[in-house]
Order: sequence, then C-alpha cells, then structure tokens
Amino acid sequence: MNQEDFVRRYEADWQTVTHLLDAMEARGRKRSKSPQGVGEFPFLYRRVCQQLALARDRDYAAHLIDGLNLLVLRGHQHLYEARAGAWSSFIHAVMVKFPNLIRTQALLFWVAVALMFVPTFGLALAVIQTPDLVYSVLDPSQVDTFEEWYRPGTDDVGRERGDDTDFAMFGFYIRNNIGVGFRTFAGGLLFGVGSAFFLVFNGIYFGAVAGHLTNVGYAETFFSFVIGHGAFELTAIVLAGMAGLKLGGALIAPGRMTRLRALRESARNSIVIVYAVVFMLVIAAFLEAFWSSSSTISSSVKFIVGTVLWLLVASYLLFAGRARGP
Repeated sequence: MNQEDFVRRYEADWQTVTHLLDAMEARGRKRSKSPQGVGEFPFLYRRVCQQLALARDRDYAAHLIDGLNLLVLRGHQHLYEARAGAWSSFIHAVMVKFPNLIRTQALLFWVAVALMFVPTFGLALAVIQTPDLVYSVLDPSQVDTFEEWYRPGTDDVGRERGDDTDFAMFGFYIRNNIGVGFRTFAGGLLFGVGSAFFLVFNGIYFGAVAGHLTNVGYAETFFSFVIGHGAFELTAIVLAGMAGLKLGGALIAPGRMTRLRALRESARNSIVIVYAVVFMLVIAAFLEAFWSSSSTISSSVKFIVGTVLWLLVASYLLFAGRARGP
C-alpha cells in the first residue's frame, strides 16, 4: 500500500479522533457533558497507534508521521493521564509532549544546530587568527560598542551606560529575542531558505563578536554574560530554525499531498515548537536583564550557574517524558 492509498484509507479515522479530542478538550474547559461518540475513542485510539507504527515501518513522509505522532500523544493524555485542569495539561505538555516531539525530529534539530554553530565556531577561530576579519561582519562603530559593553570592570555589562532600569531592559530583550525567533521561524515559508539564512547569519554574527572580544582580552566578561541566558536563548533560536525548516521541508517535498495541505499538517507540530520558543525566550530575557548583566555577581558564579543551566536544558530535551510517552 503506497502512502496515497494509506491516507485515503485511514484519513476518516484520524479526522474522527481529532474531532473527538477537540470536543473532549472543549468539554474539559467548559465542564459540559461528554461528547457524542466518546465511547468509541479507546478503540479508535488503538487503531491510530497501529497506523502510526505502519507509517514508520513503511517510511512514509515525515510530515505524515509527525501528524500521527502528535495525534497519538494527544490521545495518550486523555486515556492515561489523571487530569486536574489546565495546570495539569500545561505540565503534561511541557514535560511530555514537547520533548517527545523534538526527539521524533532529532535529525532536523541537529541540522539546525549545525547551521548555527558551525559558522559560530568557524568564524570565531578565523577572527582570532585574523583579527581584521571582524570588520567584514561588523562596522567599526559596532566593534567599539561591543568593546565598551564588555570591558572588564564596567557597571553596565552587555548594555550602553546609563540605559534604563532592569525592568525596561527586560521588556527590550523580550521584544528583541522574540523578533529574532519569529524571523527565523517565518523564514521557513521561503522553502526553508529563510530559516537557514537566519541560523547561519546569527552564527556568523555571534562568532565574529566572540572572536574579537577574545582577541582584545574581554573573553571572561563576554562569556560570563552570555553563558547563563544563552542556554535558553540560543536553544530557542535553534528550535525556531528547526520549526522553520520543517515548514520548508513540507513545501519542498509534500509527498502525495498538495503543498498547501502538507504545509497545514506540518504547521500543527511547528506551532507547538513555536510556543516553546516564545516561553524559552522570555526566560532568557529575564536572565539577561536581571542576572547576566549584573556587575555584583562574580564571573565564576555566572560560569557555574550557566553550566548548570545548559546541562538542565540538554537533559530536558534528551530525557524528559520518555517514561510516559506512548
């Protein structure tokens, strides 16, 4: 059975399960009576699980497998989770659904990591070896600004002297970070090229700054500033790029579906990633405003806390929700 026949044969099951899940979730919010047909849900859910296994075994298109996987995860929550309202749903989404979703698309995640961090390390090493190379990425005024921000002993690390309060900077960082994340994600609509461009561009920019500040002896100030919030900010940008590349992949290789339909199916999973990206960027903005820029916290403490935060983010993506996944 080819993919087109597979979709045609089982699509009605998927639509029925989706409608039932939507109705049960709406019922949970409104505390209304059980929707019609809910008694058939366990049987239909098991069928969708079998169909997901078949799709994986036959190596069907990634967007089809991802859509079925998300449907199974939603069904699993309703069948096996003791629900305790919106807070329980939120915790389940954060601790189970999202990390499981990322792991099902691990290859795409590592492609996004490579697109961002290979240029970062490559250009940082190149600038360290050839200092004038920084001016091919930054103009002289930008170089002077970064030197002023990260000069050892400065009271305003990572920002201009006399800037507004930490709360004002918190708002600025949220706007800036979410803007970067949104552009990186939305670039996927250009067949993935836009997302790849923004990942590479951010990697080049960060590498040029890191290489130059290392050359002038400001490495400790710079990296102690970046390491804390970077665990969330840099990971979020990679995830935004991953979601954008997923959209681009659906446009480039829609399989047996039309491009519009493939894009719609891909967007169901991508939007879950985008929600997580926004949440992580808000955390990053908070740390950047109130922790990273603080001149009263020693560099060694910032390095220790930053390392712990990176380990926590990595452990979360690698291990969270494994025992409870379907």
